[in-house]
Amino acid sequence: MMKKALLILLTFVAFSACKTYQIEPDQSQTTLAKLEKVYRKYKGVPYRYGGTTSKGFDCSGFVQRAYMDAFHKNLPRTTKAMMKSGKKVSKSKLKIGDLVFFHPTRKYYHVGIYMGKGIFMHASSSRGVTKSKLDLKYWVKSYVTARRYLD
Repeated sequence: MMKKALLILLTFVAFSACKTYQIEPDQSQTTLAKLEKVYRKYKGVPYRYGGTTSKGFDCSGFVQRAYMDAFHKNLPRTTKAMMKSGKKVSKSKLKIGDLVFFHPTRKYYHVGIYMGKGIFMHASSSRGVTKSKLDLKYWVKSYVTARRYLD
């Protein structure tokens, strides 16, 4: 009888020690999943200067819509206004969801959303909503800054 009680006690202690914990997804993976969903929804939508809808986006209109869809967060409407707010972050410390800014021509600025692994999504004037590599010469040459809007 004593052996049986001891065996039951040991079994109980062993199972008690093996708690199951719900593993929270990594924050960056959750952010990436939300952004990938937005990308799939709008991929290929054409560029339209001043555009803010799925009929056509300009770069800041797309970023504003993507943040609203993914995070329910309202961003300023223009690229310059986006560049002036948020928390400044160095290129070497980019996190998924950070905004990356470029000055590809004398007249225009450009904005996209960093997706990790050197990739950002944006509304390209030639390809519509797409993804590009930050290390392409065109983007390296025109890179200006990055801002963080997510905590």
